[in-house]
Amino acid sequence: MLANILLVASQVGTLFLLMGVGFVLTRLGKLTKTGVAQLTFVLMNIVSPCIIIDTLQVERTPALLRDMGVGVLIMCAVYALWIALAAPAFRRTEADTRDVLRFGMVYGNTGFMGLPLIQAVLGSAGLFYATAPYLVFSVVSWSHGVARMGGRAQLSLKRLLLNPGILGSVIAITLFLLNFRLPAMVGNAVGYLGSMNTPLAMIVVGSQMAGANLGDALRSPRLYLAGAVRLLVCPALLLVLLLPLRLDPTMYAAYVILAATPTAGLTGIFAQRFGRDTAAAAQLITLSTLLSILTLPCFAALAQLLNP
Repeated sequence: MLANILLVASQVGTLFLLMGVGFVLTRLGKLTKTGVAQLTFVLMNIVSPCIIIDTLQVERTPALLRDMGVGVLIMCAVYALWIALAAPAFRRTEADTRDVLRFGMVYGNTGFMGLPLIQAVLGSAGLFYATAPYLVFSVVSWSHGVARMGGRAQLSLKRLLLNPGILGSVIAITLFLLNFRLPAMVGNAVGYLGSMNTPLAMIVVGSQMAGANLGDALRSPRLYLAGAVRLLVCPALLLVLLLPLRLDPTMYAAYVILAATPTAGLTGIFAQRFGRDTAAAAQLITLSTLLSILTLPCFAALAQLLNP
């Protein structure tokens, strides 16, 4: 188990070095808020959909179809559980901060950190199994998440359907179901764009961390509580609840790793868009991301040990 922890810790450490690039560039003033916003747009609208499409350019088999369907059902149930777990938290906290913390407890950094880590630890097979959780994350975060942060009046079917994560997943799944392979020229371009996900995503996360007040984050008990739920309680529940299902080992490990990711960068984006507590969002993202260097390797190793 120690070898597995060290292996995953090495991969997580590599991601943190990439984050360091974004952190340093931002602190030096070489990467501005405008630049980060532009990189985030490229990641969300082009790179992330491309990595999902490229991942599902594999031969359709009954086993893979079954695993994808099972994965969607599992993740719908998981998000329902996490939402229920977060619902009673921070009742005495003012609404703008309370809803940010609850959102941050439920939604992990599936796209920007989860996919790169799974690619590094589990390879292309792990990325395939990450498709279902990524699709469910996109749907739930842009429906329940929008309602939580902006109110039910902000819900929009058009906005939900045009979400790049959902669009990319729908295109990828459609091509997979049709057993259609992209022409070599197009497929190579999609693959190259998808391969940009890890470095660009980590630079964006590092830049976000540079803009947070780390001192305040380290002194806030409620941030530690929200971070503990995201980094410890959520993956621990999934680790235990999925074990009796005897899933494919790679599928099981991928789901646990995604569950153990730190608070989603979408927390800060929604806080900004809907006028919530942006400082609390940035601090929770930063604190949970820093602490995840300790927790992520442990859960990844446990997943591989308990369901070999």
